[in-house]
Amino acid sequence: MSAPRPAPRPSAAVYRRRRLVVLGIPLLVVVLVVWLVAGRGSADEPSSAPKTTATTTTKSTPKATPKSTPTPTATTGVPDCTDLKLKVSADDASYAAGQNPKLTTTITNQGKEACLVDAGTDEAALVITSGDDRVWSSQDCASEASAYRPLLLAAGESVKDSVTWKRVRSEEQCPKDLPAPKSGTYAATYTLSGVNAAPEVFTLG
Repeated sequence: MSAPRPAPRPSAAVYRRRRLVVLGIPLLVVVLVVWLVAGRGSADEPSSAPKTTATTTTKSTPKATPKSTPTPTATTGVPDCTDLKLKVSADDASYAAGQNPKLTTTITNQGKEACLVDAGTDEAALVITSGDDRVWSSQDCASEASAYRPLLLAAGESVKDSVTWKRVRSEEQCPKDLPAPKSGTYAATYTLSGVNAAPEVFTLG
């Protein structure tokens, strides 16, 4: 009986392949570990903070309530004028055609202390007449802004105002296309708070 033949030895190429396999497995493990660590690290990184939109809160400014003009009362600490003297004067005694009379009113506090008086068109009136004909009045076409005009007058103080009458006629409610005044004699009177000035007489040519 013949002895068994020994198995043939692997070739050098087989040894090399086995060595590569033995060495490659640890290398593959290392690469896998590094990949897992790197992947987890990137996954654990905090995401960028969400963007916040800044909102600006605008504070609304409350509308100021318009202050009413105080009327002359005891709360102002100044009494109403009770001793007034009024005067109205014209800058000429007669006016040719085309010339307009300039009328000046004067308010004087004859009292011994300061006082308040309302010289607005609600209280004061400059009126031009011709006989019984009421020709023109400063109250007829007055604006709302001129209705109230408080004046603080020291003792003995006077306040003057001038107005040029353009030789026109006026009526209440301020209608238009009224007939123009004719030549003749006219008188200007001034009234304030129940006090009357002496009439100023002039003529129109």
